[in-house]
Amino acid sequence: MAAKKSQTKPAGAGKTGVSKAGGNKKVAPAKTLVSVVLSFRNEEDVIPELIDRLDDVFTTAKLGYELIFVNDDSTDRSLEILKKSAEANPRIKVINMSRRFGVSECVMAGIAFSTGDAVISMDADLQDPPEVIPELVEKWRNGAEVVYTVRTERDGEHPLKMWLTRMAYRAINASSEIDMPVNAGDFRLLSRLACDKLLELGEMDPYPRGLVPWIGYRQEAHYYRRDARAGGEGHFSLFNSLNPYKTFISGLTSFSMAPIFLIFLIGGGVSLFSLIGLIFSGGGTTGWIMFALLLWGSLMFSLGLVGIYVGRTYKDVRGRPHYIVKDTIGFGD
Repeated sequence: MAAKKSQTKPAGAGKTGVSKAGGNKKVAPAKTLVSVVLSFRNEEDVIPELIDRLDDVFTTAKLGYELIFVNDDSTDRSLEILKKSAEANPRIKVINMSRRFGVSECVMAGIAFSTGDAVISMDADLQDPPEVIPELVEKWRNGAEVVYTVRTERDGEHPLKMWLTRMAYRAINASSEIDMPVNAGDFRLLSRLACDKLLELGEMDPYPRGLVPWIGYRQEAHYYRRDARAGGEGHFSLFNSLNPYKTFISGLTSFSMAPIFLIFLIGGGVSLFSLIGLIFSGGGTTGWIMFALLLWGSLMFSLGLVGIYVGRTYKDVRGRPHYIVKDTIGFGD
C-alpha cells in the first residue's frame, strides 16, 4: 500500500497519557504502553538476541510494549525469523517496505504505525543497549517530552570516524538555528505529543537528529556507553559507504543557510581576486591558466551547493509519498 505523507497515522494510533504543550509534569496512564521502533536491513544474526533482551527488559520493568520492526527490504533471513517470532509473541509487529527507502524513512513509518504512550527508536544491531530503556521511561514519566541519549563511549568504532562525526555535529550546530547535541544518535524516547508534532512536519529526506531538537518542548539527555555490534556487518562504514556523508549533507542543508552565504562570500572574494589579477598579472600564460581553473572550480562548487538546496525543494514540492509499505504483520486490520 502506498503511504501518505508521514504525518498520517493508522487508525487507533496516538494513545493519550502525555502532558499538553507547556505542562511541567505528565501523569502516566495506569497501564503504560511503550512502542519500540527498530529500522533494520539484513540483521538475521542479531534479531533473536535483540527480541530476548527487549522482552526481559519490559517484563522486569512491568511495562506494556510493542516491538515494531521496519524491514528496509532485507535480503537475508531476517523476515523469516521475525515471522516465527511474531507467531510466538503478538507484541512483535513488522512493516515491510516495498523497496529500500533508508533508515530515517523507516523510523518515521514505524512512528506513524505506533500506538504507544511513548515511542522509542533504536538501532537493531544491539549497539544501543535495551537495558537503558527503563531509565528513559522514568525521565519521560517525570515530565520530559523527549529523552535523547548521548554516547560517552562507542566500542568497536574507528577513531577517525568518531572524530569526523564530532566535527560534523559541530559544523551543523555552528551554522544552524538549532542546538543539536554532540554524540546524540537515533536512540531516543518521544512522547506521543512529540511524535505527533514530528509527523506533522512532512519533510522529504527527514533528518530526525535535527528535527527532534527543532520541535522543542522539554528535552532531557541520558548518557550511556554504546556497545559494539552484536553480530553481522555495519551498514554505515566510513570508507565503504556514502551513508555517513549523505547524512551530514542532509543535516547541514536541512537546518542551515550558511552554505548559501558561503557561496556569496566566495563569489565576492574570487571577483576581487580576479580584478586584482587582471591589473597586476602582466599577461603571463601560466598565471592566466591557473586563474581560469580557480574561477571554474569556484563556479562548479557554487552551482553544486545551490543544486543541493534546489534538489531538496524539488523533492518537497513534487508530493511523492515518503515511503511505500508493501505489507505488515501483526497490526490486524
